[in-house]
Amino acid sequence: MLSRMFSLTMVVLSATGCVKTSKSDSLSKMPLSITTALSSASAAALSSPGDVVGKVTVGYQGWFSAAGDGSPLNSWGHTNMETWPDIRQYAQTYSGDPFYQDGVQQPGFTGNLGNGQPAKMYSADDQHVANVHCLWMQQNGIDCIALQRFGSYTNPGSIKNFHDSVDAKMMRAAQTYGRKFYIMYDCSATDPVESDWTNTIVGAQHLTSSSAYAYQNGMPVVALWGVGKSGRGAVTDWENTIKWFKNQGCYVIGGPLEGFATDTPNQPAYNLCNMIMPWMVGKTAATNFQSDYANDLAYCTAHGIDFQADVYPGTAFYNTNGGTKSPKNQIPRNHGLFMWSQFAAVRGAGVPSVYISMFDEENEATGILNCAEDASSIPAGEYFLTLDADGVHCSSDFYLRLTKDGAAMVKGQTAYTTTLPTPPVLSAPASLTPHVLSSSSIKIDWSAVTDAPCYNVKRSTTNGGPYTTIAAGITGGTYTDNGLNAGTTYYYVVSTGHINGGESVNSSQVSGTTAN
Repeated sequence: MLSRMFSLTMVVLSATGCVKTSKSDSLSKMPLSITTALSSASAAALSSPGDVVGKVTVGYQGWFSAAGDGSPLNSWGHTNMETWPDIRQYAQTYSGDPFYQDGVQQPGFTGNLGNGQPAKMYSADDQHVANVHCLWMQQNGIDCIALQRFGSYTNPGSIKNFHDSVDAKMMRAAQTYGRKFYIMYDCSATDPVESDWTNTIVGAQHLTSSSAYAYQNGMPVVALWGVGKSGRGAVTDWENTIKWFKNQGCYVIGGPLEGFATDTPNQPAYNLCNMIMPWMVGKTAATNFQSDYANDLAYCTAHGIDFQADVYPGTAFYNTNGGTKSPKNQIPRNHGLFMWSQFAAVRGAGVPSVYISMFDEENEATGILNCAEDASSIPAGEYFLTLDADGVHCSSDFYLRLTKDGAAMVKGQTAYTTTLPTPPVLSAPASLTPHVLSSSSIKIDWSAVTDAPCYNVKRSTTNGGPYTTIAAGITGGTYTDNGLNAGTTYYYVVSTGHINGGESVNSSQVSGTTAN
């Protein structure tokens, strides 16, 4: 299966399979008439806050499979990756990925990363992977997950079985980590999504009965991406599909292309939706995002429809398409400035609900999950777009941390700012102070670090280490180490961030000797 693709005004990315396309930046706009009236997020929502209104949702592909993963596919899938994942937090990974380079599939790679570690990939059909991803969402302000389900996934066979399995694992992970999720069909109007919903989603898997399934206005949420898109069906077919889901008691999110508000022929279908989320992937830094969001919000408000703004970090498709069609780093992330400009535009336009494209989309470099920071963490001698591509070194979890800051701003928990507040790399704690409390106890205090998600305390009985982590994920600025030996010197360092996931370097070492 090929990943979703997009087209740009100047350069068209071409490939076969399911595609997503954003209309040209030169598309005519509605008059910007009600931006001032909708200056606060609370004023903009037609529906009261629920599982999607007033929340941050992320698209989740869940389509990576690996040879030997024991899944219904049990083979490599979606290996046309533009970015390389940071796999240090996954318990099980796989070697031999036949990834693409400059449009050409390579033999299964069994070599090392630039840092000498084995180059491996994860499988989405793994409960541990689902748990890690939902934990990252919990830690970084992501409320809801839109589980992608292509129209082709509805056909009986190993592909459907694989995604059924992934969806079930994500349901369990969402329950564990307090996230919500819903099914998002990326489909044509005539794909048999109705029977898939009835027989699989509601029937066999009982997903909508999960405590984690997203409900809005008392109705289970379902999204249909591709509404009004050329080649995806007639407007009357879309009307019939949307009406069918609404007759099942569903809250329907329609996913059209950006510019839907002037797409008169397809507006009968758009206007049936409970919420609209227009696709923005492919829009460039030259786009006036706030004007676009405000105009789309104005249309939705006038038609009694909730609106969800789409935000993405940047994109490229060089490894899949090749350089003659898609240049490297095509729409640059600019070390977070591009994505932050969209979050600021969402807040400025008074939009209360955000959809992030995407969580794990490594294929088009739109993923916000932990990925390779620099050449040391991609397969040696190969090309993948790294987080330092725009000249600033960013930690692997940088876009998750940025999302956390953006979510807080959109929700009004922090002040509006056009200046990116997220540090590219977390700083180590400073001013460590040891306090010997007894013959078996030492307390360590340290100063707070701006934007620190947590801290980790490491200890050694040897000056200079190596150190063993004795406490991870601490949210305060102090830790008491108990059960120590009397008359012994202990050496401590503290790091910031989640271990093996954007963690800072260690602090300066301090020591303390327990009493005799």
